[in-house]
Amino acid sequence: MKIIILGAGRVGESVADSLVSERNDITVIDTDAERLRDLQARFDLRGVVGSGIEPAVLAEAGARDTDLLIACAAQDETNLVCCKMAQLLFNIPTRIARVRSLGFQCDTRLLGADGFAVDRIICPEESLTRYIGKLVEYPEAMQVREFAGGRASLVSVRARAGAPMVGHTIAELRASAPDVAVRLVAIYRRFPDEPDRFVACSGGTRIEPGDEVFVLAAQEHIAHVLSALHRRDASNAPPVRRIMIAGGDRVGLRLAQQLGQEEGRFHLKIIESDPQRCVELASALPPSVLVLQGETTDEDLLNDEGVEEVDLFLALTEDDEDNIMSCLLAKRMGASRVLALINRRSYADLMHGTQIDIALSPAQAMLGELLAFVRQGDVQAVHSLRRGVAEALEIVVRGDRKSSRVVGRKVSELPLPRDVHIGLIVRGLPDHSASAPESEALPVPAEPAEPQVIIPRSSTVVESNDHVVFFLPHKRLVREVEKLFRVSATFF
Repeated sequence: MKIIILGAGRVGESVADSLVSERNDITVIDTDAERLRDLQARFDLRGVVGSGIEPAVLAEAGARDTDLLIACAAQDETNLVCCKMAQLLFNIPTRIARVRSLGFQCDTRLLGADGFAVDRIICPEESLTRYIGKLVEYPEAMQVREFAGGRASLVSVRARAGAPMVGHTIAELRASAPDVAVRLVAIYRRFPDEPDRFVACSGGTRIEPGDEVFVLAAQEHIAHVLSALHRRDASNAPPVRRIMIAGGDRVGLRLAQQLGQEEGRFHLKIIESDPQRCVELASALPPSVLVLQGETTDEDLLNDEGVEEVDLFLALTEDDEDNIMSCLLAKRMGASRVLALINRRSYADLMHGTQIDIALSPAQAMLGELLAFVRQGDVQAVHSLRRGVAEALEIVVRGDRKSSRVVGRKVSELPLPRDVHIGLIVRGLPDHSASAPESEALPVPAEPAEPQVIIPRSSTVVESNDHVVFFLPHKRLVREVEKLFRVSATFF
């Protein structure tokens, strides 16, 4: 696929890194020639110096035969105008814009073909807010990724000694609950003086203390699975009540607004160093949210505000070093769980396995929203995992037995690549791709059946419109899976 990326900042760099690794033809436009030279030195891509709202620059970047435009420059206005020009002058089929302003997301007239012609809006801050909200809901999880409209999720959790599922083989766990919609799909195991190592999940694989375990499960089973891997008594974790946010920038403000809407549920404090920003925060947030002016790494301030009683400490400033240090300090002072927002990939890698419970990259949080547009076939959801090395993928099965290599076949008959297994099948979701000709009378729709979350066995037969969820330990396996699920030209 030929892709133009407007903007070589943090988001643009992360997007380019991911897409280049999948052998796409990437061109990056930016006004900063030095930044482009750095990207060209590190990645196999082409750089064009100039403004993305100039027709000549877009033409030089190859817009006339481009498949996808991703406009992620710093200014919303630049991204919106670039998308409109891509539609009017170059007819680029798919146009994605990074837009921070909430006003555009609420008015589809501004984004349609007669407006700015944006097919999809992405907002890293909004993606982060939603994602952190899930971690608040499931405090034991290290990651939570949703599929099939939230009916199933992929979660990762650190296994602890003494928890009911730890010390048992996967076969033993399956035998103890054969009908429960839960599947362990991957384990990353710690080894001294080397990075975590991927361990394939076969029947004889035993879960050991310290393992990072990835589990696909129906939504109603997630809390129990997390507790069974992380708590000795297998009881559900106590809910998060006391939250401290370090940093009142865009992400901190959005998250505080979201959490503050649930009146009485959270005891929320936000720390900001800029006095003027504190005034803005106090006026924008509910009265129940306490805004404190001070440094996020001030030990006396954290002590005075009872950081040792905090259930979740979130360092969300735009400074990676401050986020890391404030999290380490809060953890040492007694905070139950800490999360650091880290932009630099090298820093995020260094923090893995330290006292920081979760090192979260803004770009990785929203990358899946972009990858779904790049994938071949009917891909509904993509989530980048393990700092871009692994991936979780939701594909909708299309076609019939003649046009598809998977419809009507048993799972055991599918030629899946090694280390790739079907984690879950969600069956019975509405088929939004199906449409009848206008001349035909539409039958009265039957009462829809409740969708099923199925743990596939070797004898499970794949049906058309199944939503199949995979965990791929290596991104290089993506193309093989997509090719397998692609329908032939005879299916229309």
